[in-house]
Formats: sequence, structure tokens, C-alpha cells
Amino acid sequence: MRFGIVVFPGTNCDADTLWVIREVLQQPAEPVWHEDTDLSSYDAVILPGGFAHGDYLRAGAIAHFSPVMGAVQEFAAAGKPVLGICNGFQVLVEAGLLPGAMLRNAGLRFLCKDVHLRVENADTRFTRTCHVGDVLRLPIAHNEGAYYADPGTLARMNEQGQVLLRYCDREGHITPDSNPNGSIENIAGICNEAGNVFGLMPHPERAAEPLLGSADGRLLLEALLDRAPVLAGVGG
Repeated sequence: MRFGIVVFPGTNCDADTLWVIREVLQQPAEPVWHEDTDLSSYDAVILPGGFAHGDYLRAGAIAHFSPVMGAVQEFAAAGKPVLGICNGFQVLVEAGLLPGAMLRNAGLRFLCKDVHLRVENADTRFTRTCHVGDVLRLPIAHNEGAYYADPGTLARMNEQGQVLLRYCDREGHITPDSNPNGSIENIAGICNEAGNVFGLMPHPERAAEPLLGSADGRLLLEALLDRAPVLAGVGG
């Protein structure tokens, strides 16, 4: 399975992501510069973390105008998997590929620490290596990670199973204290209605080998390698 790793000016997690895909998962992968417009040779596309275009205006606000994003839109429309990690999640939200918006962290401080996540939906191509209720430990590193959606959008997302990950404590309880950034309903990761675009603020590529203290992130990346069909829409 061939991966394209999108690189914007200011992206800084592309090398980490390439390492995990190539060396840990043993899959072909190559960087895709933000001015490229052809993604037809890839089976999956990842938008990694960093500070695309310096996060000026808002995180991802400039990046979503890059030429590559038109190709990402077409790639997603064709039903192919798109994964946005941290800044990549922010770009996908700004581009309208995922619902909602990103706000500054509660407390207005950059956060860099390990968090626990509860799997809310295991019937997607990104979480099918997990079970509902599984607790994963992944690191976060962001300043604008407080996810927000209006009540109507949030209700539809919950009804359709689009919330895939929530911040929790190590026992899997969803509590205010386990919410590191003020995200509404402790949301840490969501997908689109079709289930082929996934964004999350924690970094699975930084928790894909035991040497890093956790290999839980590998589960989310390995799920992309399973070519078993997924029924149309979330929850299939």
C-alpha cells in the first residue's frame, strides 16, 4: 500500500511519519510537496503534524489554499483514506473535509504530554484494529487543539458515529480532568460522514514503537493496511 505524506512549509512531523510507514509498517511512502497536484499514484494520504505556513491567521488557514489540497479533496471524494494528524487535522477542518472548528487550548498554553484516549467507534478503516472502549496512550503537542462543533452538528456526528476517539483517564472514564485542551465532549478524533477522512490531535506516529514508551499509535496506522471492505458510511 503506497502512502503520500503531504509536506507544507512548516510541517515538522513528516520525517517521523515517513519512518513509521516505511520502517515500522514496511510500506512504500514518499513526501508530497504542497505544490503538487497529482495524488493518483497513492492508496492513502497523510497530512502530518507541524506548523503549516507558521500557523499564521489560524492553524491550517493558509495551508488549505495550497494546490495539493484540491488533489486531497478529489482523493477523499473518490473514497480513498485521508488521515490528518494534529496540524493535519486542523488543515482538514479548515478545508471543510471535516466538520467543526479548532480553538485555542483552554488555558491558552501549548501542551506537550501523553494522554489517554477511549475508542468510541471501532467500525471504521482507521479504528478496526481496536475495540470500542479500548484505551490508548498517545502524546499530544499543540496550541490550537480544542475541538468545537455547534450543537446540531455535534448531535449528527454522535448519531452517525463520527466521533472515533475521546480523551479519558487511564481507566477509560470520560471526565473533565482528562480533557487536556477543552475540546467539546472530550473529542480527540473524528471522521467525515463517509468514514474515509480521519483527523486526530494526538500523534500516533510518536507512539508506534515500544522504544517510544507506547506502541498504541501503531494500531491506528495498521488499520489502514487492512484492505477488507468497509461498508459505505460510518459504522459499516
